[in-house]
Amino acid sequence: MINAGGIIGSGIFMVPATVALYTQSSSLFFLVWVLGGIVTLFGALSIAELGASMPKAGGQYVYLNKAYGPLWGFLYGWSAITVINTASIAAIAVAFAEYFGYFFPFSSLIIKSIAVSTIILLTIINIIDVKSGARFQNIFTMAKIAAIIGIIILGITMEGGTLNNFSPLTSDGSLSSVIGSLGLAMIAVLWTFDGWIFVTYIAGEIKNPGRNIPLSIFYCIIIVMTIYISINYVLVYTLGFEKMMTSNLVMSDAASIFLGNNGAAVVTIIILISLVGSNNGFILTSARINYAMAKKNQFFQQAALIHPKFESPANALIIQCIWASILTFSGTFNQLITYIIFASWIFYAMSAGAVIILRKNKPDMERPYRTPLYPIIPIIFIIFAIIITINTILEAPRDAIFGMIIILSGVPLYYYWKK
Repeated sequence: MINAGGIIGSGIFMVPATVALYTQSSSLFFLVWVLGGIVTLFGALSIAELGASMPKAGGQYVYLNKAYGPLWGFLYGWSAITVINTASIAAIAVAFAEYFGYFFPFSSLIIKSIAVSTIILLTIINIIDVKSGARFQNIFTMAKIAAIIGIIILGITMEGGTLNNFSPLTSDGSLSSVIGSLGLAMIAVLWTFDGWIFVTYIAGEIKNPGRNIPLSIFYCIIIVMTIYISINYVLVYTLGFEKMMTSNLVMSDAASIFLGNNGAAVVTIIILISLVGSNNGFILTSARINYAMAKKNQFFQQAALIHPKFESPANALIIQCIWASILTFSGTFNQLITYIIFASWIFYAMSAGAVIILRKNKPDMERPYRTPLYPIIPIIFIIFAIIITINTILEAPRDAIFGMIIILSGVPLYYYWKK
């Protein structure tokens, strides 16, 4: 539920229109979603080996430390603390406040105040009791999935759609055009699957991690793939590609066809539930990174303290809450997320590479779970991650350079804490 709740955020309600624009064919449209799920599964099956063999709080920070040395582990943790995770928390919180404004129009200041309030509330829940945070995540994720399944069933069974909408639109059909479009569509799809690594952040708090981490990741990807493909079937069935490409709120437009004028309100409620569950997953897991860094003397020592009563990494959660709230009011978090996207995939590639490196350098390390079809699955995932990184550099060089600056700004801090 932590993994699925983190993945299923607002992306699936926005990205299908972009993918339809790039593919313009039902066969290519669904092929991209299936391939995106498979690539994500390959990454998950690879990095699950690291989570099972090193069940410690911090996820990728721990693995990169072990395989490449403390500097690379620190740079990942620094990037996660400054932008990757905290800016995502801020962005999701603001998205929640803006969607909430559908029912009660708010000013910009009130929207940001509501966003910060949700971050604080979810942080308090996760400070008071780790199990309460996990239970909260279970409830919201199951509610989210149940609501989405309800929309899928209504979309398939009620009148308003037609199978003719699955007919492809006309295009020039050139091979280079198709490959380029599929590449752009794939990047959009992979963004909607991001979050599959969340469970490894809390590996140190999971019972029987050698069994439960790989199983949770595998089940999560299967659940998410099924939901995504089903949602997209309903969208194409009800709207078709032409309407999807021109829609800003593709899910609301589809729901209005089979639910009438109340469709947009129903979808807004589902999105609100989805965003709360997604942000709780971010807050619950991401604080374990600065907690793990502090335990290694690579961050403020206070972040390594466990609350004497609640037995949670309270200070790490509070530090994360404060910085995410500042990013919320800064108004620059959307840019920051764009800047760091390519860096996220650099670290994903390095984590998959860590599986290969540690198999060679640490052959005797205990591995309760081993990546199937090794080394084929990790290598395929690394290739995809490299392609995504190169594509980002080519398409958005300014963002890529700024993202690299953010990462490298952690180098002097690493040597400061080391000293």
